[in-house]
Amino acid sequence: MAQPHLLLLGAGKSSTTLIRFLQGICNSRNWRGTVADIDLAIVEQKLLPYPALTPRSLNIEDTAARRELIGDASVVISLLPPALQTVVGEDCLLLGKHFLSASYTDPGLQKLQTGIKEAGILFLMEMGLDPGIDHMSAMQLIDQIHQEQGIVTGFASHCGGLVAPACDNNPWHYKFSWNPRNVILAGKAGAVFKQNKQVCSVPYSKLFQFHHPVTIQGLGELATYPNRDSLAYIPLYGLKTADNFIRTTLRYPSFCSGWNLLIKLGCTEENNKVETEGICIRDYFQQHLLASGLRETDLPAPLLPLLDQIGWNDVQPILRNQGSSADILQWILEKKWALTPSDRDMIVMLHEINYTREGKKYAVTAQLMVEGDDAAHTAMAKTVGLPLGIAAVLLLDGIIQVRGLQIPTHPSIYQPVLKALEAEGIRFSEHWEELA
Repeated sequence: MAQPHLLLLGAGKSSTTLIRFLQGICNSRNWRGTVADIDLAIVEQKLLPYPALTPRSLNIEDTAARRELIGDASVVISLLPPALQTVVGEDCLLLGKHFLSASYTDPGLQKLQTGIKEAGILFLMEMGLDPGIDHMSAMQLIDQIHQEQGIVTGFASHCGGLVAPACDNNPWHYKFSWNPRNVILAGKAGAVFKQNKQVCSVPYSKLFQFHHPVTIQGLGELATYPNRDSLAYIPLYGLKTADNFIRTTLRYPSFCSGWNLLIKLGCTEENNKVETEGICIRDYFQQHLLASGLRETDLPAPLLPLLDQIGWNDVQPILRNQGSSADILQWILEKKWALTPSDRDMIVMLHEINYTREGKKYAVTAQLMVEGDDAAHTAMAKTVGLPLGIAAVLLLDGIIQVRGLQIPTHPSIYQPVLKALEAEGIRFSEHWEELA
């Protein structure tokens, strides 16, 4: 049997823990490991402590180089931006390689579904944190309820990347622990979910007005806003009986209120152009204030400290060429919300499930809290990367045998992965109760 070869594409913020995990696997098992990114210097720097892994430079648009790397791999793990997943997936299908990704299953990959099944390979998507750990932990609860003849009537799943309380020192209660671009554009597609048996749709313009409170053990009250298309997961979770079904993102209430204002001001617009020559940060915000028809005196007093924190009155010149409003906002926030080297982030996840059994009503909650080690080895990197690395090893060991285009809702996937995650300190606390 050929020596197994694990290929990781992408060496961004979420890769650090996965790289460390791959080093341990390749070193202990004498497997090969390669990490490829467009910036070779970044990969080489990240791999300095990890001699079992080989750094490679890869321009994803170079078809020949891309296929050479993929063709030499046993399993391809991708942490590339979502828009590039189909390109990699098409090569993996062409070359008969297993493909694992933390990204959502997009329409481009869904078109490959028949070919993937016929090729007898596994494309395991949504195998990170959210989506990923959320699917696995939720399905473990749902399957247990169904095995005990319970009927799920309500399902809510909440997840957020936050700041550890000891490092929380700004009024937004937020710092970047993953790709800032994803934060800037979060919610652009709006959200669809089920409430009281009715389908509810919320456009982006109102998404952050919709936030509802939820209590997190050990943190207190946070806010939730609905996340993408929840309805698509109802059949995947086997929950057609549920009157309520929603997946949300967790933030603090002040974040949602502040972000709602930035949306109203047009600061998250990505299809316009802002002329940045000769203007400062204050000019950028004043332009958006004027264009929205608002005056400073119209702004709610509780939001002013949030605007002050992101420097809306700063006279610092915008050192960036032309870009959209969203591009400029990202440039501003990357400095204001950066993790310092000693900062720690935090992942919080909560499932809330209501169900009936033999005429009685019950509820179960499952909560996960994970803190990062520092600004490089974050909780986000741990919870996104470890499920991918663990699944790759279980696949090569023959423990995961399911094939085709999948997300991790099948017991043969989630049971061994969750068990391995518990060994890494990623475990849920559950509370089951009968309701009056």
